[in-house]
Amino acid sequence: MTKSATILIVDDDPEIREIVHILLHREGFTVLEASDAATALLMLKSPVDLIILDIMMPGCSGLELCSQIRQTRTLPILFLSAKAQDTDKAEGFLRGGDDYLVKPFSSIELVSRIRALLRRCLIYQNPETAVKNEIRTGELYVNLDTGTVLLAGQKIVLTSIEYQVLRLLLQNRKKIFSARDIYERVWQEPFLPLSNNTVMVHIKNLRKKLEKDIGYPQYIRTAWGRGYYIE
Repeated sequence: MTKSATILIVDDDPEIREIVHILLHREGFTVLEASDAATALLMLKSPVDLIILDIMMPGCSGLELCSQIRQTRTLPILFLSAKAQDTDKAEGFLRGGDDYLVKPFSSIELVSRIRALLRRCLIYQNPETAVKNEIRTGELYVNLDTGTVLLAGQKIVLTSIEYQVLRLLLQNRKKIFSARDIYERVWQEPFLPLSNNTVMVHIKNLRKKLEKDIGYPQYIRTAWGRGYYIE
């Protein structure tokens, strides 16, 4: 999938778009470009496998665009931004981003992050890569063949990262996973200081989608000082 994947670059800076376009084209990807949110939404009517999204754009920001996309699409979204504060990155994850890379960036790191996101998305979407199984707990149902998640019979749309976190916890019921455990097993990257916040934000997003009251979670529970688990 990674060699034939179509990637949409959304950035109002033509130089950034050109640099990323040339880099990804050399890696064998099909590359599309959009300079604003409206153009990006039009391009998403055609098949796109991953979006590289800037935050600071005139009109509709990348954060706002990400929120709009997440209403209907689960494809991976990688923020590529000059905003480097932890709060900026946390906001990107809260809006539905899967990863965040700060400008200026290493071409090797950009490509490796893209390939990692595409691999995780492939596992989420393709039944043949999943364990032949289904899991039920309370009103939550997950079909590991298809990646379908239902809550009280209603389909829940998760990003590929959110699904992988949920699947990890469900397949290891009652086992407590620290933020480091979750990050290294789902993201498959070394754990860094910011990684803890990344995991916390994705857990928060999952709880918003699954829990009736995120203050008293029924499914994804916290073992204080140790990590997260599902009964």
